[in-house]
Amino acid sequence: MAAASSSDSEGDRAESSEASSKWLDAHYDPMANIHTFSACLVLADLHGDGEYKLAVGDLGPSGRQPCLKVLKGPTVLAESALPALPAAAAAFLMGQHEPRTPALALASGPCVYVYKNLRPYFKFSLPQLPPNPLEQDLWNQAKEDQIDHLTLKEMLEGIREKAEVPLSVQSLRFLQLELSEMEAFVNQHKSKPIKRQAVITTMTTLKKNMADEDAMSCLVLGTENKELLVLDPEAFTILAKMSLPGVPVFLEVSGQFDVAFRLAAACRNGNIYILRRDCKRPKYCIELSTQPVGLVLAHKVLVVGSTQDNLHGFTHKGKRLWTVHMPAAILTMNLLEQRSRGLQAVMAGLANGEVRIYHDKALLNVIRTPDAVTSLCFGRYGREDNTLIVTTRGGGLIIKILKRTAVFAEGAGEVGPPPAQAMKLNVPRKTRLYVDQTLREREAGTAMHRTFQTDLYLLRLRAARAYVRALESSLNPVSATAREPLKLHAVVQGLGPTFKLTLHLQNTSTARPILGLLVCFLYNEVLYALPRAFFKVPLLVPGLNYPLETFVESLSDKGISDIIKVQPAQACGK
Repeated sequence: MAAASSSDSEGDRAESSEASSKWLDAHYDPMANIHTFSACLVLADLHGDGEYKLAVGDLGPSGRQPCLKVLKGPTVLAESALPALPAAAAAFLMGQHEPRTPALALASGPCVYVYKNLRPYFKFSLPQLPPNPLEQDLWNQAKEDQIDHLTLKEMLEGIREKAEVPLSVQSLRFLQLELSEMEAFVNQHKSKPIKRQAVITTMTTLKKNMADEDAMSCLVLGTENKELLVLDPEAFTILAKMSLPGVPVFLEVSGQFDVAFRLAAACRNGNIYILRRDCKRPKYCIELSTQPVGLVLAHKVLVVGSTQDNLHGFTHKGKRLWTVHMPAAILTMNLLEQRSRGLQAVMAGLANGEVRIYHDKALLNVIRTPDAVTSLCFGRYGREDNTLIVTTRGGGLIIKILKRTAVFAEGAGEVGPPPAQAMKLNVPRKTRLYVDQTLREREAGTAMHRTFQTDLYLLRLRAARAYVRALESSLNPVSATAREPLKLHAVVQGLGPTFKLTLHLQNTSTARPILGLLVCFLYNEVLYALPRAFFKVPLLVPGLNYPLETFVESLSDKGISDIIKVQPAQACGK
């Protein structure tokens, strides 16, 4: 009966927690074998039938065998291999003609692969970069057999160390070869032209001339050579090119390309740059103390996740609005947009398996998953408007549906920062004494610092002298000799004139026992009498406490006291 009642109570608790949750568990497959991140997840109506599918740029197990997967519900609808690891995926409308079926763009290596109706439609390649002229000259000499492969190797290594323009892939592969393979490589590639190709690092979409949901969108690409490219959705020509001081890794855009737009790019140098229309260089810069791990635009607030486990909110001009500390490392971020209620919130996937949802710095909801979260996506899936897609580190897939009656209220999740943290303090006005003290510190700052350092050195010196005196008088609880790692602790019990003295011995060594140790008490025989002042200590096992007891009788009738010293020594001979 007791077991039945406990199982019933556990079932009641599970039902109550499920009833109080804002999400319905639609599907969970820990063996889905999906390895991706948030930038490579896209929810779109790829066939124009009203059934939204999930397009995944999959890295493959251990970063091998990258492919494009399209899921319909929990099953894989289509799968095709990719030549390189995917960097980002996006769905966009290429034109105004009917049917209004969006195209799927997948950035991989130096190319953008465009699919329509899940069939290859177009391939855009980044323009080639001009090669290093010194490198070009060296390969021309090798083509004419004017230099050998050893000389070519030495010259290319010098260019790689000093030149501002990096070497081509051909030269980098040549420098990685063994000496026995270099000559054959030069004979095979010396007639080929030198090519230097950039790589796409991130991608997003930008509305072209209208803000409608079904309006045409341009592709915005971030490249490894610190550039941003805006592509025309119909002809796939470069409409605009912008330069950045760092390599972009996260992009957020707002506005329309033909009217006015604002673009935020988080770069590998730890800064976020804000660009506007007709602006070739960044207009504002947000300097972070650590590397960014995510960038989300929610209600005109740039929310940045950092490697210090913090979420920061910034304006478009770089002003910090708020900061929230996370209980674990942030692995991924994305936007939660509930159109029916006009809500835009930030989802943060943490290393401890939590998905935290924030509206500004207010915590709205916490979702716990069985594994660390690697990617998040929220939107219409199938025919459900508010669906959350979560992938985990082990390749699992979790699908949750937001209840139609669920309402996100601020403070409904776990307790965040207290409201008093946002209240302004009633700071009193500056007094005359405060102003005078500030002027004094400003004028005599060097002298005050020197005085402080002098007092600090005196404090350290006195502490060292006191420690030396304790060692010399054998008052220290730990043996001063490096031969035997021994800890001594004495306890006196009684009111007198007879006391009980208990000496606790402990071997502080990790593995070596102590054998043949002697302990004697040194005292003034006029003041004290000890019936047992000498002990032969047994074998001391590391970590155990050994008590040794004796009695002390005070002989003075005037209440005079003195120090009783404990002297451990190693026995000689047998």
